Amino acid sequence: MEGIIHRSVKVNGIRMHVAEKGEGPVVCSSTASRSSGTRGATRSSASPTPDTEPSRPTCADTGTPTPLPPCPTTPSSTSWATSSPSSTPSASNRPVFVVGHDWGAVVAWNLCLFRPDRVKALVNLSVPFRPRNPTIKPVDYYRSLHGDDHYICRFQEHGVVEEQFVQFGIDALHKAFFSSLNPGPFSIPKEGLQWPKDQISLPSWLSEEDIKYFASNFEKTGFTNPINYYRNIDLNWELTEPWTGAQIQVPTKFIVGDRDLVYNYPGVPDYVLKGGFKKHVPLLEPVVVMPGVGHWINQEKPQEITEHIREFIRKF
Repeated sequence: MEGIIHRSVKVNGIRMHVAEKGEGPVVCSSTASRSSGTRGATRSSASPTPDTEPSRPTCADTGTPTPLPPCPTTPSSTSWATSSPSSTPSASNRPVFVVGHDWGAVVAWNLCLFRPDRVKALVNLSVPFRPRNPTIKPVDYYRSLHGDDHYICRFQEHGVVEEQFVQFGIDALHKAFFSSLNPGPFSIPKEGLQWPKDQISLPSWLSEEDIKYFASNFEKTGFTNPINYYRNIDLNWELTEPWTGAQIQVPTKFIVGDRDLVYNYPGVPDYVLKGGFKKHVPLLEPVVVMPGVGHWINQEKPQEITEHIREFIRKF
């Protein structure tokens, strides 16, 4: 995309890559993992409104230039949450609009939890806020629901899944991740991924060029940093003990696809739609559930997502 300014900013002990475009109030886009670099973020909008300045801090799991050592305790969502607004030079100390998706949504929720004074309003996609459960660690919770082969449980084994991903093929892996509309839990058998590669077809909103771009980034950096996010789930749970029972006190819009595997975890639809979500996010606007849409909602439905963001931000 033309006109993007790339910066490198030192914050919280790391150098974070930031992509900026436009002028006016800042919209900080926090997306992660397979929505690599500016490519995944800019599908939904270069500028959510004509007079806003989109800024995208790049989480270190994406293969783009926010380097981290392969330390399993380094990319915690708590540290990224406090880094994100500080990484945007034009934001100074002003509150910013935040848009989050995937792991970026988790970072955005934590930012609103820790520093609501830094967020003017939030639009989060796919991953709803879930209050901290003080009685069980997250990895144990996922294991109790889906067994040892659930991807979050398998990701706890250092080096094993990384090797399986490389053996499966980085291009094929990204095609499989993006093309799947299976709302069921994602498992990784001990013997490796079982997707038949000859049956994987790209969705209409994704090109071979996109796949090569995503894959090239992971070829440079490997998979350890993105998987380390999942290895930090229990650490994040420990670090957020003081916020047990805390609410998100920021005006919020939440959008999700009904084929999203996160939305289809047991109990999540009722939690999102029947008052539980609103209890913990009291300034939540009516939730938007998009039929037939999967996890990569900002890439699958870019115009619709852009309009929802514009409509919400105009209120402020």
